[in-house]
Amino acid sequence: MSQPTGRHAARQGRVVRRLAAGVAVGTVVAVLVTLVVVRGGAAPTAGGAPVVEPTPEPVAQAPRPALAATAPRTGSVAPESPQRTVLPSGTVVPVVAVTTTPDGKLDVPSDVDVAGWWRGGSRIGDPFGSVLVSAHVDSERKGLGPYAELLGVRRGQTVVLTSDTLRQEYVVSSLRLLAKGPLSAHPWVYSPTGAHRLVMVTCAGPFDPSRGGYQNLAVVTATAVGEPTPRSE
Repeated sequence: MSQPTGRHAARQGRVVRRLAAGVAVGTVVAVLVTLVVVRGGAAPTAGGAPVVEPTPEPVAQAPRPALAATAPRTGSVAPESPQRTVLPSGTVVPVVAVTTTPDGKLDVPSDVDVAGWWRGGSRIGDPFGSVLVSAHVDSERKGLGPYAELLGVRRGQTVVLTSDTLRQEYVVSSLRLLAKGPLSAHPWVYSPTGAHRLVMVTCAGPFDPSRGGYQNLAVVTATAVGEPTPRSE
């Protein structure tokens, strides 16, 4: 992804410096993260081969009677891919499914007003795992986009994901800064295991053109509130 240049770059540099002073505005760029879709029980990594959990030695057991088929979980829904994000300000951002590029980077939509959901992660209605969503937040043509507000989110604010027929509400629980780069040391960002959660990843200052631009990643984590409900709009 190209970085802002000239007057645009200078303006973005001033934005980043204001963020460093505590002003709640920031920028999101493409997430550079190697994601491995884990199959067959392997724990995910963001680079290299997946880490395989050791298989325990078998333990001899007495024969057990056959069990009846398990009934469906009460209140369960068929999971659906997110189609839009409603940010704490009420701004609605369309969401499309994305994969990774051949070099392992998340293929974020080029349109600054559209977010990308990593199709290797969880969906609305999945009981576990991370729903990973990201977007570019500025462009030379449009300037700052709607995801600029993510660096100013506060704990307790609400984010909503909707799909074709479902609505899931989340409450922001944390905003963390990570050094920009592969996320292999932070698998919780994209892992399909653990509690169901929404994870939005953005870039954060400082902005240093000589070192490739933004030097940090801001990771917003939000906890699901109850079960998904039918979408009414």
